[in-house]
Amino acid sequence: MSGTPQASAAAMPRPPTGRPAGPALALPRPPGLNGEAFAGARASPLLKRLQAAIGESVIGYDDAVLALTIALSCDGHVLLEGLPGLAKTYLVRSFARALDLTYRRIQFTPDMLPLDIIGNVVLNPKSQEFEFRPGPVFSNILLADEINRAPPKVQSALLEAMQEFQVTVDGRSYPLPRPFLVIATQNPVDLQGTYPLPESQLDRFMFRHVLDYPSRENEVRILATQERDLGHEVAPRIVSQEEIAALRARHQDTFVHPELLAYIADVVRETRKEPRVLMGASPRAAVHLMLAARALAFLDDRRYVLPDDVRAAAFHVLNHRLVLSPESKRIRPTEGSGMSAVLLLQDVIESIVNRVPTPR
Repeated sequence: MSGTPQASAAAMPRPPTGRPAGPALALPRPPGLNGEAFAGARASPLLKRLQAAIGESVIGYDDAVLALTIALSCDGHVLLEGLPGLAKTYLVRSFARALDLTYRRIQFTPDMLPLDIIGNVVLNPKSQEFEFRPGPVFSNILLADEINRAPPKVQSALLEAMQEFQVTVDGRSYPLPRPFLVIATQNPVDLQGTYPLPESQLDRFMFRHVLDYPSRENEVRILATQERDLGHEVAPRIVSQEEIAALRARHQDTFVHPELLAYIADVVRETRKEPRVLMGASPRAAVHLMLAARALAFLDDRRYVLPDDVRAAAFHVLNHRLVLSPESKRIRPTEGSGMSAVLLLQDVIESIVNRVPTPR
């Protein structure tokens, strides 16, 4: 890519009056499985508090906390994917308990029905009238645990909720509380008893965040925590509703220059031209990429977006939306299929981003 971050920041037109300029970010490294570029140190005190509190009980997931915080700021949803035993559920529960918001968990199973999620109309024996009893989807943070254990009919119950923030039962629509954030966990689809999520539902998730095994240092810390019987500590409610509202408002105030809007559109459009990709990213992906870049900017204490923000968010926004060609999947035949696909997607997305000229 041409130009350095400092040169790009200097040559880009300045944000409007009232949006102070700040120091340029260093050019991020290519996004890796542990999100090095994505989860670099951020200036936001709120994010640091969340990461510190959750990190006491769930070790090594600062990048995942960043993804969840971004989604919370802009009505996004997050899919956490990883092998069993990586503390996916515990991470979400700790994140939810750190916030002054309502939280519900659904354990997805093959015998579930859609009404188990959205609620049902039942007869009240006292009034002899039918009334709606809301399901667990009526919460601020909904944990859809092991979402790919349920068949497609049940998975589809969340489609309307995730896009329109309402559910329809018996011909009547019911609005969901705001903010509304779906955090789904899933095991790799090649494990026994799983149902792949359809593209229409995957596209509704802002991020798919892939959790890898912890580093040796973090695994030793996990053992030390368990040895001291501290493994059940959960972060308290350290972020108030007022702080969450301010976080969401600040997201709306972050400036995106028209040249960066064109850059985001070009990155997404380039995914549709990539020979190794059968189906590229949708316009919704471009919207999510813009929102994620905005959030990375204000979490770094800036009120304007840089190209670096777009590049840092690209892998996490795009990796679950691209359908790779069968030929491209044959390049890593000796590796585990789940992580091999992620590594291939990383290569594809990195090459796409590098082909698109960076605004100067």
